Amino acid sequence: MGGIAEKGGGSFAGVKLLLCENPLPPIDEAIAAARDEAAHGNYYTEPHSAPLRTLIAQRLGVPERLVHINAGSELILRQLFDRFGQKVHLLTPTYTLFTEIAERYTETCLSPLDGFAFNLQQLAIPDGTTLVVIVNPNNPNGGVFDMAPLPGLLRRYPQTYFLVDEAFIGMAGESVAHLVPGHRNLLVTRTLSKAHSLAGFRVGYAILPEAIADDLNSHNDAYPLARPSQAAALATLLHEERISQRAQQLRAWTQELAEQVRGLGVRTYPTETYFFLADFAPHDAAIIAERLEVRGFLVKPLNDERLGLGYMRITTTLPEDNRRFVAALEEVLLNGSGATAQVE
Repeated sequence: MGGIAEKGGGSFAGVKLLLCENPLPPIDEAIAAARDEAAHGNYYTEPHSAPLRTLIAQRLGVPERLVHINAGSELILRQLFDRFGQKVHLLTPTYTLFTEIAERYTETCLSPLDGFAFNLQQLAIPDGTTLVVIVNPNNPNGGVFDMAPLPGLLRRYPQTYFLVDEAFIGMAGESVAHLVPGHRNLLVTRTLSKAHSLAGFRVGYAILPEAIADDLNSHNDAYPLARPSQAAALATLLHEERISQRAQQLRAWTQELAEQVRGLGVRTYPTETYFFLADFAPHDAAIIAERLEVRGFLVKPLNDERLGLGYMRITTTLPEDNRRFVAALEEVLLNGSGATAQVE
């Protein structure tokens, strides 16, 4: 499954685990703020989402001028790849968008033997690379990188831009957004779609060197967010302690789900987020996904032939749905799920 159908699961009426959507709804304050602001929908927001830019800059301790806001982080990523994506270096497996929008790319392959962990100190960047992308926490496996080596990499490769995608930083990991003012080649992107549960509101932002931020802000729609989206974002960011508490709950549900999946004889990999990788080898994850879809669950097989066809990203949902998912998965495995090799 791909393209538009994958973006939102099409008209699928079951439990959608395809897009790493947070199973928890927006916090009550965000819903109330969006509802109140909808009554003023005949007016534009402030240019460049000024109140939200101010709050983000204050929270991160960076100049407001370095903040760029857009309707979802994917638009920002596409803007940055349009400018710097001529020769990209990726740590794979990674967010699939990057392989689609890079003009050319090389890879450092993360190994399942190491649980997809990697020491950035060992990162070797090919000559001529224009953009290095580090996703932290990483998608699709959910692990985090130790970012301590990053300043050294920025100094060692001054002509190369480093993009750190922090889409899931609300779940775990060490942010590097505060380093942007001191490094002309560091780009940091974020979204409120994940830990903050605002995927449908489409709120993304970036912390960028001054010249790049000025470029994006001056060539972007001055009103990138709808009034309810901006209101929901402001209300959510004022309650980060609640988001942190919810992140802990999500991680607990994820660990419990992974343990139940392992109980079915499936290998799972370490994660700090609300999703994890599972290897169903010798079974084909794409066939398992098809049979789970019939049973009401839309999931994400990696379809990565180099890793093996058994890999699937599994996202937690609410505990009662997790229990139904495990029961459906057990039924699929017991009834046969497209083994790619004969097992004695």
